[in-house]
Amino acid sequence: MRSAPTPSPVPASPWGSWWLISGAWWTLNAVTHASSRASMNGVPFLEAAKYDSISAALWVPFTVLAFWLAERAPVTRHTWTRAVPLVLGSTALVVLARALFVMVTDPVIHWYPAPPAFREVLITSIANNFFLFLLFVGAGHGLVYARRMREREELLARAELRHLKAQLHPHFLFNTLNAIAAYVRAEPDTAVQMIARLSTLLRHALQRAGTQEVSLEEELSIVAAYVDIEQLRFDDRLRVVWQVAPDTLGATVPHLLLQPLVENAIRHGLAPLSRTGTVEIRTERRGASLHLSVRDDGVGMDAARHAASTLPSPIARDDLTASSGVGLRNTQARLQQLYGDAQRLTLDAREPQGLDVSIILPFRPFARS
Repeated sequence: MRSAPTPSPVPASPWGSWWLISGAWWTLNAVTHASSRASMNGVPFLEAAKYDSISAALWVPFTVLAFWLAERAPVTRHTWTRAVPLVLGSTALVVLARALFVMVTDPVIHWYPAPPAFREVLITSIANNFFLFLLFVGAGHGLVYARRMREREELLARAELRHLKAQLHPHFLFNTLNAIAAYVRAEPDTAVQMIARLSTLLRHALQRAGTQEVSLEEELSIVAAYVDIEQLRFDDRLRVVWQVAPDTLGATVPHLLLQPLVENAIRHGLAPLSRTGTVEIRTERRGASLHLSVRDDGVGMDAARHAASTLPSPIARDDLTASSGVGLRNTQARLQQLYGDAQRLTLDAREPQGLDVSIILPFRPFARS
């Protein structure tokens, strides 16, 4: 058993933007605070600005540190035992660093009217900086989350485009159109059926081009339209077995998840056979998981690898064939972006021959809008 390859990691954090945001925020904060103190307390603006500017400048790297913690050690349900001590330790260091800075610079800047005791400075630093730093850690989590959501949407959009390019393979379309042309005169009823199925398939693909998830029931209807076309083409050389658990029809699945797997099974597993080949499409709910599989009794993994042995890309050879490899990589990329580590896609060789592609997803009822 082996898992399909995983997509590239999320791009690196925008450090330049973090420094820019932090610098702009604390500059505005210093000017605003100095203006407020000058107008309310009668303190000269330049004198107020001196203290506020130095304090704000010291906060810039600490704010970037807060953002860094949100990026590298986010507090989540799975990481809080490691992240919380790191955040609290960093907070303590910030409090201590600002207290030491005040003590070292007080003879020059005169933060206090008289030389203070370190204990007094430390208590003041805790009161002024402890919760403020935690606030910026929280703000950093919000910024990182928003950026990752944006990147996730962009990755999903790119994966969807690549996925759609791999769907309705031109070879399949040309073969279907040629078959329709051949049947128009000899078997017009069959030609009409193929046109109707092809129209249904194309309409689903185009109308749902921007949709990431649909109900399993809708997904299976797309597969059924595709299978109908292939059965008309292969006649009695193709047998399709549906084993669909009724309690899975309302589950949420990625759009156009199963069709490329069925297409691979037929085109690469069954088409080379001289006998009747079988494709099994199974769905099952097991607790909180949805199990999907597409099985065939075709030429099998070894034969497909041999057919692809001349391909230049090791990844493509490892994924059976060039076109099936693209489909599997795109499918895995979409699953990873949608469900993270909660999903699994595996390939298994069947005995005596054939292939089993299995997918495990979190079971979530589909919410109709």
